[in-house]
Amino acid sequence: MADASLAAKSEVMSLFRPPIVRSASATLNRALFSKTIPIAAARIANPKNISRFRKLLEKSEELAKLERITNIQLDPDPALAQRGGKCMLLKPEIKPEGTNPTTWSAVLQEAVKAEEMRVIPYNLTLDYNYWTYHDIMTSLLPEDAQEEIPVGFAIVGHVAHLNLRDEYIPYKHVIAEVLIDKNPTIRTVINKVDDVGTHSEYRTFGYEVLAGPDDMNVELSEENCIFKFDYSKVYWNSRLQTEHKRLVDSFNPGEVVCDVMAGVGPFAIPAGKKGVFVWANDLNPDSYAAMVEAINRNKVRHFVRPFNEDGHTFIHHAADSILNLASTHKNTISIPAKRVFNAKASDPVPPPTILTIPQTISHFVMNLPATAIDFLGSFNGLYHGHEQLFEPHTSTKLPMVHVHCFSTKSEDNVREGIEICERISEKLGYVVKPGDKELVIHEVRDVAPKKRMFCASFRIPSEVAFRERRAR
Repeated sequence: MADASLAAKSEVMSLFRPPIVRSASATLNRALFSKTIPIAAARIANPKNISRFRKLLEKSEELAKLERITNIQLDPDPALAQRGGKCMLLKPEIKPEGTNPTTWSAVLQEAVKAEEMRVIPYNLTLDYNYWTYHDIMTSLLPEDAQEEIPVGFAIVGHVAHLNLRDEYIPYKHVIAEVLIDKNPTIRTVINKVDDVGTHSEYRTFGYEVLAGPDDMNVELSEENCIFKFDYSKVYWNSRLQTEHKRLVDSFNPGEVVCDVMAGVGPFAIPAGKKGVFVWANDLNPDSYAAMVEAINRNKVRHFVRPFNEDGHTFIHHAADSILNLASTHKNTISIPAKRVFNAKASDPVPPPTILTIPQTISHFVMNLPATAIDFLGSFNGLYHGHEQLFEPHTSTKLPMVHVHCFSTKSEDNVREGIEICERISEKLGYVVKPGDKELVIHEVRDVAPKKRMFCASFRIPSEVAFRERRAR
């Protein structure tokens, strides 16, 4: 009995699967996905009774439960439908009048007997628009290519960015077509054709357009900030949104953050919005231009200052320029007060808010995982000659560094932690090891089967910060 029940259930489920449309030429014919399923429907004599019978049929478990389709439809009789007649779709196991009334519950039998309802045949037509992306791919792709149907892709504005494995390359155009069909916000689909950084030193990559216009000028929102840029010329990774938020949440309003490899500003702009002073730098002129646009668009120019320099040079430049602001009494900014809504013209203008920029940096962000650790040597001598500004002379601590990097992938990340500390130690000229106070190695995300991205956070040792500066 149990086997028969499972077989019947499987047969019913198969009714709602798309037609198998294998395509040797890897082309998409949407018309082939139309499928008509003969079921039964409950025609209600008095439309006022629909709500009552719907509850009764839900309770008797005879009402159809369909994804993306409401079970109340217009009557299949055009004349009745024109007058507003409706019917309720029933499960495939329920048969219409004149076939097998033993499939009916007492509710159906009594309602039909009382002429309040009829159980009629109903042809349920499902077409290409009904099926999901996964449904279509399962139907289209050969069985030997279905072990892992491509579902992971990054969305950057209106662009879907694929990184297809070799076995899916013959089907790349049909995959892209279906993605656009099933995702209304996507207009362009691209596939990466080389690794990030291969195309240029600015972390851009070569790509091919699989569907839609070759339009890489995107606009997107992250953490209530708007960014607009040419995706073919700058680095952006939507999968880092959680990491952006994690670090920005750790910054306090009024602190100074130095973003050494800022890109278009995914750390800098949200931090500026919460009142953090950010010195934000990127070597790529296009990233710098997009960051300037984002600063103005998001109204954070009082807090975020953009730079277009080499990261090694910028680390010392940022520290020195902030010290210089204090020594020249240029470390205050005046932020005009917002006028009260519906304020009268004669009302006095509220005074501006005066903020003071601290003379030392609280955090350095280094989000260039392929090579950021190589820049750590530039922290040598960062605050040489300014020991009196920090503990134990004051309550101010030396800056925290948040450096992103890649390493191997294991279950416990123990060997990765050791390896990352060894690389940091080599560049700092100071031994850093797992278990050190204030050292945290955070797992960010997997980037490949044997590759993982990490963020190592540590406070700059005084032995490093107060050394004499040395040329790189």
